[in-house]
Amino acid sequence: MAAQETTARDGGGQDGGGQDGGAQKRIALVGGGIIGRMHVAAMANVPELALSALIDPMRSAADLAGQYGVPWYPDLETALAAARPDGVLVASPNETHLPLARLCLKAGIPVLLEKPPANSIDEARELVALQAETGVPVLVGHHRRYNPMIRTAKAAIDAGRIGELVLATVICSLYKDEPYYTVAWRTRTGSGGPLHINLVHEIDLLRHFFGEIESVTAQVSNRRRGFQVEDTAAATVRFAAGGLGALTISDAARGPWSWENTSAETKRFPAHAAQAHFFSGSRAGLSLPDLRLWTHPPDGSWYDPQNSETLPFTPADPYAAQLRHFAAVIDGAEPMIGALDGARTMATLEAIILAAETGQETRVPEIGAA
Repeated sequence: MAAQETTARDGGGQDGGGQDGGAQKRIALVGGGIIGRMHVAAMANVPELALSALIDPMRSAADLAGQYGVPWYPDLETALAAARPDGVLVASPNETHLPLARLCLKAGIPVLLEKPPANSIDEARELVALQAETGVPVLVGHHRRYNPMIRTAKAAIDAGRIGELVLATVICSLYKDEPYYTVAWRTRTGSGGPLHINLVHEIDLLRHFFGEIESVTAQVSNRRRGFQVEDTAAATVRFAAGGLGALTISDAARGPWSWENTSAETKRFPAHAAQAHFFSGSRAGLSLPDLRLWTHPPDGSWYDPQNSETLPFTPADPYAAQLRHFAAVIDGAEPMIGALDGARTMATLEAIILAAETGQETRVPEIGAA
């Protein structure tokens, strides 16, 4: 996929890994589903951390806890009363994120909170205010930022390789299987659709690369699956810096054009030789995940052949890098993606939802430091 050269290594650079925090830190995991299990698998490669408890209301999670060799608790309150962990990793259904984060912050326990950090702009503001009030760190789980591929793209963009962003195009076509929707919360508005589960990642990446989004337009549809929640959406965004973006997403559409099915980020999904992100700038174009940079010759135009180069990077597990960073956050490091940063992505997502409801261009609500 890309030439192999060390640009950002798993455990180095921005993730804060490698710091000597002393004893192994005990991490309580809330949620024994797909994402929770992925975190546990990654934790096996992070010697700074050790799983200390599994919290999940499903009685079947007790068997999973037994496999991990840790105690099982049906709720976080019971777990915290039994043994205080050094950190809590929340990977439960979206609608539970804020209540669980609230418990952790009031108990003075750092939390790694899976995206989205909240289900509404009001919840996001509450999270930001509570984090500021307690001073307890929140790390929002946008794991892609730790991927060396993304770090390499970010470095190229920050170095001016593509110039000013003119147009960003993001495609996400996923065909999720029917068993995926046997979990009821994934069919309900406000929690389980591709906007909250998948598009939130794309919004975070666009903000990470190009700065804040000023306004949006959008349309959504639930025609394919007929659930309460959407299955397909299209949005346009206007960046404060002036560029435009177009995002299309569906979890009921076939085709390989998505981060999940092209990036080889996890073995859960096959990786296809296709691209899903296209960034067109005033100097060059950049596509992902192939990290191919396209340039004209000096004074070139659409009449001239373009040259391309593949930016080198060394692949590494972003989930493990995120966990290493969480270990550093527990030791006092500044979170790479704190509550405020996560809330601003949430504000953009809520603006997209409102724009789809009203049919109007919608400004992204401001969320300042609390």
